[in-house]
Amino acid sequence: MTIAVTNAGGYPGTHMLLSLMDAGEDFIALEPEAKLPPALGSVDVVRTDLSDIAKLTRLFKARSIDEIVHFTGERLPKAQQSNPATHYEENTIATYNLVKAATAAGIRRIVFSSTASVYGVPDRMPIREETPLDPITPFGSSMSMAERMVRDIAEANGVGAAVLRYFNLAGADPDGRAGEEGGPRHLIKIAAQIAVGTRREKLQIFGNDYPTPDGTCIRDYVHVSDMAEAHLSALEYLRHGGASVTLNCGYGFGASVLDVISAVEQVTGQKLPSEIVSRRVGDPPLLIADNAEIRAVLDWVPRYDDLEYIVRSAIKWESFVKQRDAA
Repeated sequence: MTIAVTNAGGYPGTHMLLSLMDAGEDFIALEPEAKLPPALGSVDVVRTDLSDIAKLTRLFKARSIDEIVHFTGERLPKAQQSNPATHYEENTIATYNLVKAATAAGIRRIVFSSTASVYGVPDRMPIREETPLDPITPFGSSMSMAERMVRDIAEANGVGAAVLRYFNLAGADPDGRAGEEGGPRHLIKIAAQIAVGTRREKLQIFGNDYPTPDGTCIRDYVHVSDMAEAHLSALEYLRHGGASVTLNCGYGFGASVLDVISAVEQVTGQKLPSEIVSRRVGDPPLLIADNAEIRAVLDWVPRYDDLEYIVRSAIKWESFVKQRDAA
């Protein structure tokens, strides 16, 4: 069986490739820029985007693709992040093209990497999969629509589909082979960059008066390698005849902003400069996954569900990036 991984050069995509490589799977990387980290230099990478259904169909047939792990085009330039059309193009339309091509090519299994952003701001924690979807951003809305298309088109064509809604991805490959490139998407990367001196600024704490134990927001941070292994487990589940499923990919517990700062200081042995600023509009106090289903259905057991370990791997990666860029 040959697996195609889309947007394989992004943060989650590169770690998915590493997981497949370590497992001895047969796969190819579909990547618009055809660029992967040096550790993945031996991977078969095909320069492609998801704009042409006919071209994708021919590619899947020519390369005898049996399965797809689909990551959306999350690497948006900062100037485009506030443009709703870009999210719908990168997430909704591209996913539609992919699934149409996959069904036309006779592919039998699809794993779609989604996001907890589809939930919006639920009033109950932890978040269960049956929680009504109420996204508050164009990104979340575009992913919610993409999820629905994957499930509907897959069901109509007898394709097994697993949708995994991951929470806050963080950390880097335990062996230092890959990590998050580009601008930060979450607190831990920013804190790691400040810790190694890439960013010369204070870490901003957006509010300290939330109804949480220490007054700061709490998030369910998931190590990116655990996310990748969950996606591989989803493939195995579908291979063995598992019914299509939608699952949360999180640890079931969270860390506050102050917890992250404390972990960074524990790892580095140095004070992390920070300052309290005003709340951001739309920030919920608490976002934590109920992960009972993914543990039961996929028999998924995270290996890196420790905040200090996640932070340590992130700092190690940022130190490497700093030295690499300086050279």
